Amino acid sequence: MTQYFDDLEARNPEARAEAISRALPAQIAAAQALPGYGGALKDVDAAAITTVADLAKLPVLRKSDLGRAQGNAAPFGGLTTRPAHGFAHIFQSPGPIYEPGGTDHDWWRMGRFLHACGIGKGDIVQNCFGYHLTPAGMIFENGARAVGAAVLPAGTGQTELQARAAHDVGVTAYAGTPDYLKVILDKADELGLPLKITRAAVGGGALFPSLRAEYAERGIACLQCYATADLGNIAYESPAQEGMIVDEGVIVEIVTPGTGNPVAPGEVGEVVVTTLNPDYPLIRFATGDLSAVMEGTSPCGRTNTRIKGWMGRADQTTKIKGMFVRPEQVAALVAGHSGIARARVIASREGEADVMTVKIETDAESGDAFADAVAETLKLRGRIEVVAKGSLPNDGKVIEDQRTYE
Repeated sequence: MTQYFDDLEARNPEARAEAISRALPAQIAAAQALPGYGGALKDVDAAAITTVADLAKLPVLRKSDLGRAQGNAAPFGGLTTRPAHGFAHIFQSPGPIYEPGGTDHDWWRMGRFLHACGIGKGDIVQNCFGYHLTPAGMIFENGARAVGAAVLPAGTGQTELQARAAHDVGVTAYAGTPDYLKVILDKADELGLPLKITRAAVGGGALFPSLRAEYAERGIACLQCYATADLGNIAYESPAQEGMIVDEGVIVEIVTPGTGNPVAPGEVGEVVVTTLNPDYPLIRFATGDLSAVMEGTSPCGRTNTRIKGWMGRADQTTKIKGMFVRPEQVAALVAGHSGIARARVIASREGEADVMTVKIETDAESGDAFADAVAETLKLRGRIEVVAKGSLPNDGKVIEDQRTYE
């Protein structure tokens, strides 16, 4: 296996800047021609946007903007350069928000990350990301094709079957959320099934140091990426494990949350991404995630900008068990059930797994009556704790993340 996925990863800064100066004007011009941007870019001189710094002149595009645009022009809000039937896949995320997907070579740019993980020809990847409606399963499958690996499309759940399949097929690598691999490994141990997994490519949740260390003790090298349904891969770890390297197909800015103003180097701010994907030219798309740029370049030789990885949310939206839970979902839970006065979602950890607890102010004696409503509205099942009316803190929070990331 070669050291890098391609020559782009080791470019000098001047070569990368020159490539950006050629790509950006064309991407801005393509976005200007799309009805979904409305008049937001109409007065922009696309030819003058040639550097990362120039992007600060443009407005920020937010998830709420996507929702509004898609409400006016389903399914993609007039923000793609192909019609819906021109894509290989159409996905749905909470909102609902619809995202396009392609099967062209490394369309989601996940191959670069899998290569950094040491995954390639001769490997069998057990892909435990979801395949139903949401794009994560196909994102990682497309990446596996790009590096020549075979895929066991396992999806989520049915842990005993997953453990047996991993043993029987001879799976050598895992793709999925960080904590689900431990569930499979523990089940395989319980069943007396030796496994051959030596590499793990994870995302969709925090990889806690203690969990990475446990995998290392089992002989599994575990690296994480930072990707979204809208943008594909944004940044990824290399074996150096010193920050996350920005992917070559996107441009990342760190801005003051709620604005489009870049922060000083090294300061924590909101991650804003401009994608160079010609099919879906998202310009200055605000992820809602917090991070910071790191000085220098990675010891692995990859020369692109590094960020510190996921450092929380710019708003209260929180990822639990690989799924986003948003304040508007909590509001919908309260509004949709007359027996609920107020509600608060708490994210915590037990062992190496995420736990969601929903505290509900109600006169009911038990939370059992709300279980289905919670699962349907929040898209996750969790513990339900009934509390007295007026007992939840009056601090404006509806989602509280009690997990620590040290």
